[in-house]
Amino acid sequence: MSLHNIRLEVMRTIEKRVDSFLEQYLIPAEKIWQPTDFLPDSQSENFFEDVKKIRGEAQELGYDFWVVLVGDTITEEALPTYESWLMDVEGVDQQSRNGWSKWVRHWTAEENRHGDVLNKYLYLSGRVNMKEIEVTTQHMIADGFDIGTGRDPYKNFVYTSFQELATNISHKRVGQLAKKKGNPMLAKMCNIIAGDEMRHHLAYREFVKTIFEYDASEMMIAFADMMKKKIVMPAQFVRESGDHIGSAFENFSNAAQRLGVYTTFDYINILERLNQYWEIDKIRELNDKGEKARDYLVALPDRLKRISERMATPQDPHIFKWVEANGVL
Repeated sequence: MSLHNIRLEVMRTIEKRVDSFLEQYLIPAEKIWQPTDFLPDSQSENFFEDVKKIRGEAQELGYDFWVVLVGDTITEEALPTYESWLMDVEGVDQQSRNGWSKWVRHWTAEENRHGDVLNKYLYLSGRVNMKEIEVTTQHMIADGFDIGTGRDPYKNFVYTSFQELATNISHKRVGQLAKKKGNPMLAKMCNIIAGDEMRHHLAYREFVKTIFEYDASEMMIAFADMMKKKIVMPAQFVRESGDHIGSAFENFSNAAQRLGVYTTFDYINILERLNQYWEIDKIRELNDKGEKARDYLVALPDRLKRISERMATPQDPHIFKWVEANGVL
């Protein structure tokens, strides 16, 4: 049987458990939080007072904070790109609406609320240039992205396992910073988004763990291949108006590093956590390529730590069109 057919067979086998994954890791629309649970009620007589309070609390948040919050929001709002990518993964059949396509649609529905609530908050805060943000979001969706997975479900699930935990860390830390600056509403908003991301991370890492049970060597090779390419962020192609694809990502990433929201050491820690959860050092009966892949993954965290210790983050903030027009500096 070819590698392609083996992957499809494994996907069909795991698909039988998709309903239990949906029940365990996702929450029905009627029970989960919605953006209106956090934002001022536009039908309330107190609406304008509530908005005024948001704008007052927003004054305490610094420049890099707004850059990171905008970048996180744009990343969340590019969701149509992520759904269309996952719907094309081998084993996900949108036309027949199989279990995997059901998972992707329900996962998308949950994720969609994140960009919605953050976008509305940014708009009400009065601290950013919404037109520039909207242009960037449109570019993000139109430009698409390439996460290096192709249509391979094994590689895609490695990516989502990694990336969902990365977004959990980023949103959680932004919430902590907001709380320190006396912005409890934004803090709560970011923390509950982080909770969603953690649930999704737990689901995707479970998919990978299950694949290891059925096809350990190929799963190990796929994991190593993704780490050799490096896990790129969904916003890798982000750009501002008038700029080329990807021109804004490095500066956005530097702001996150300066704030300690998401750092190189977080990247390494995520890899260590995945290695540990999947117990890759204990997996036996691998073929030669699988053993080499495992050895590479076991040694990789220490190698990345040595490299990271020599890296320096630029300390001068880049002036983004998203933020500078409102005089936050």
